[in-house]
Amino acid sequence: MTKILKLAIWLILTACFVLLITLPISSQAQLSVDVIIIVSMIILKMVAPKGSLRLVVLTLGSAIVLRYLYWRTTSTLPPVTELQDFIPGVLLYIAELYSIMMLGLSMFIVAMPLDSRPPRRLRDDDDLPAVDIFIPTYNEDEELLAGTIAAAKGIEYPADKLVVWVLDDGGTLQKRNSSKLQDAHAAQSRHESLKRLCAELGARYLTRERNEHAKAGNLNNALAHSSGEVVVVFDADHAPTRDFLIETVGHFNDDPKLFLVQTPHFFLNPDPLERNLRTFEKMPSENEMFYGIIQRGLDKWNASFFCGSAALLRRKALEETDGFSGVTITEDCETALTLHARGWNSIYIDRPLIAGLQPATFASFIGQRSRWAQGMMQILRFHFPLTKLGLSFPQMLCYLSSTLFWLFPFARTIFLVAPLFYIFFDLHIFEASGRDFFVYTSVYMIVNMIMQNYLYGRFRWPLISELYEYIQTVHLLPAVISTILNPSKPTFNVTAKDESISHSRLSELSLPFFLIFGVLLAGVVVTLVRLYTEPFKSDITIVVGAWNFLNLVLAGCALGVVSERGERQSTRRIKVNRRCEIKVGDAWLPATVNDVSVRGARLDVLGKIARTVSEGEEIEMRFSPHADLVENLLPIEVRHIQNTAEGATFGCRYATRNAEHHRLIADLVFANSEQWSAFQTGRRANPGVLGGILKFLRISLYQTARGLSYLATGFRTPKTPPRSIAPSEGRV
Repeated sequence: MTKILKLAIWLILTACFVLLITLPISSQAQLSVDVIIIVSMIILKMVAPKGSLRLVVLTLGSAIVLRYLYWRTTSTLPPVTELQDFIPGVLLYIAELYSIMMLGLSMFIVAMPLDSRPPRRLRDDDDLPAVDIFIPTYNEDEELLAGTIAAAKGIEYPADKLVVWVLDDGGTLQKRNSSKLQDAHAAQSRHESLKRLCAELGARYLTRERNEHAKAGNLNNALAHSSGEVVVVFDADHAPTRDFLIETVGHFNDDPKLFLVQTPHFFLNPDPLERNLRTFEKMPSENEMFYGIIQRGLDKWNASFFCGSAALLRRKALEETDGFSGVTITEDCETALTLHARGWNSIYIDRPLIAGLQPATFASFIGQRSRWAQGMMQILRFHFPLTKLGLSFPQMLCYLSSTLFWLFPFARTIFLVAPLFYIFFDLHIFEASGRDFFVYTSVYMIVNMIMQNYLYGRFRWPLISELYEYIQTVHLLPAVISTILNPSKPTFNVTAKDESISHSRLSELSLPFFLIFGVLLAGVVVTLVRLYTEPFKSDITIVVGAWNFLNLVLAGCALGVVSERGERQSTRRIKVNRRCEIKVGDAWLPATVNDVSVRGARLDVLGKIARTVSEGEEIEMRFSPHADLVENLLPIEVRHIQNTAEGATFGCRYATRNAEHHRLIADLVFANSEQWSAFQTGRRANPGVLGGILKFLRISLYQTARGLSYLATGFRTPKTPPRSIAPSEGRV
């Protein structure tokens, strides 16, 4: 009886909600309601950012969105008899439907996300499983791999229960026997070199005969040669902290149906947008919205999925599906979808326990995102979530959201060109007066931004998502269309991440962005002309012109993204505070490590004798490692010296010669997970909707000028591509 009563109450409330949304009222009355709702949302957002009132805010915002959708559907579509207006008008309407649907799915996932799960630290009575760590590699630099291997070997865990495997797909028998002698020689050299490195660092080297099924095939080959109950996957550039297993592996003892423990991906270097706009230290990184809140929302519905690295998986679960799925090029999400459908569980630990690299150049960034987009389109075609047997309904919605997201290039393209239909061709694809547009559309946009800020405020600033989508759309749209038409066509491509750009330049993919900017700027000029020559249409012209101007602001900011700054280092310094000693002559001087990177460190050295050191001189540093290492002496080359009142500050580069040096560097740089959490927390500030918009406008104005100056002063893409940083290069 109670269930029937609850159902009746929900039906009554739903009917009232629908009635309010569809109730015909005047524009003036609608505006009054809008103002009341917006003010209420702002007040509730300020006084109750969390808790049950959060749902009240989202409900009020949803009412405005649905009211707009009703008005948009019933009052604004062009007549079907005028096809030149109707066809683009319907395309715009479909793009808006897509955006509203994605907003609804997002609210379902993150309206009340789980609080960050506390790490499940190992207890004395825990039965510790045997763990195999897989590090798949294809063409990554040996120095980069050495850091990851050393960090993995330094993980705190019983040595007899931990095996580190280096899975080399760049030295397969197929590659070593290539008909191209140069390629065969390179593969043979890599094969022998990595075998020596693994022997020195205590890892097991494994390759295979043929490069079949890309990363999934490489991982499955490793499964066949190993036996650990738990499998950990780290990308070649993802170095773990010392407490990675201590914080995570215990969850498998608590739930026998748990197949996945996923942790976030933390990056030492900025992506091309962050690097070229110089926002890395000030603004939350792009991936933080996904790992900071969306994965926690997915976790609530038992739908957090495997992200390819920084994850632990149960071998028994993988054996049910004959290993990692390899039908699509996003084997990680596909594997998770398959196992969720078989009744296995997953959890997400929101604590950065690895540090990795992300693409440094815009071209590599687009290549990576193209693979993600194509892979998710393959999942949408081959494993449509709403028809995937075994998934719960919430899981279906979660996977639907994750895959449909990658259709954004279609919507973003339509939003970009829609105002130009009116400005250049006088097509009326949106039947509404300027007053109605203000009352409904502008209010909908304001409420949408308030809701987005309420959901993601500390993890994504206003208009940043739109910028990321725009810079990807130009090149992702053809890739998405191609995959939809031929889902078997895409192949797995490895993303280059250890690149450097030694000179400022325009990206080789920059031309379309300048052309689009020019068209949008011409649209602004035509808008001003039409305001002067057609004053009787000024209300609509102002509205459409403002829309085009917003697109111009995004396009101008994108010019800064594709105008790549010349920087030699591929990683950023991370602030630390660690005691050490420096040997100068026969004396050991106390010092503090202020910041570190994977290639060097900055030290504050006490004692005026430190000033006697010369630039280029090699000295020794010693510190107390977290792990039980044989040595604690690390040779360093002093690159820069700055005298201080107490001594000197050294800018140093590691002078690695053997495996023990790699272990010391890994311990110094990667062992402490607290430093990654502190860095993330330091840039997670919510500027608010208005503050965020003002910040974005300021950034856009400067980046527009910078991009145009790159074009005007003759920066050109060099014939040779960006190069990987050799160990002896790169500033510290």
